[in-house]
Amino acid sequence: MPTSAPPLRAERPALSLSLQLGARISEWPVPRARLRRWVQMALQCDATLTLRLVARAEAIELNKAFRGRDYAPNVLTFEYGEQPALPGTDARCVADIVLCLPVLREEARAQHKPLTEHLAHLVIHGVLHAQGYDHQHEEDARLMEGLETRLLERLRIADPYAARRPVN
Repeated sequence: MPTSAPPLRAERPALSLSLQLGARISEWPVPRARLRRWVQMALQCDATLTLRLVARAEAIELNKAFRGRDYAPNVLTFEYGEQPALPGTDARCVADIVLCLPVLREEARAQHKPLTEHLAHLVIHGVLHAQGYDHQHEEDARLMEGLETRLLERLRIADPYAARRPVN
């Protein structure tokens, strides 16, 4: 897992992105170009990623099969680790990011925020997981959440973790 923010690269990381709609999801809630932009913003290494929007049944099935948990999560990231890089490129991360659209809609409503903002947050969150970031330990969570917050700030989206942070 990364332990600090990476150095800035002179050029954007290369991205091969597949966008998929699962069964019972008929359309994208935002333009696909916007999803690609959010993914690209969070990338720190060349990547091959699949971003899939799914209904509750598929999210439950995947979570049960691969995580042993019987509920629909908002996002699942299946990180396949770094793959050999192409000559002249950095290591390539490979991952599938699965977002459960009904859960995202419910959470956005409950948090009184637009679905677009919540979706942007969880796409960025999933992309960071794909690159090895995690939030299982307090220090790791601070690093990952700090990156998410800075990226969302560039999109003029409020800090999703602000309510959890103590007021000084």
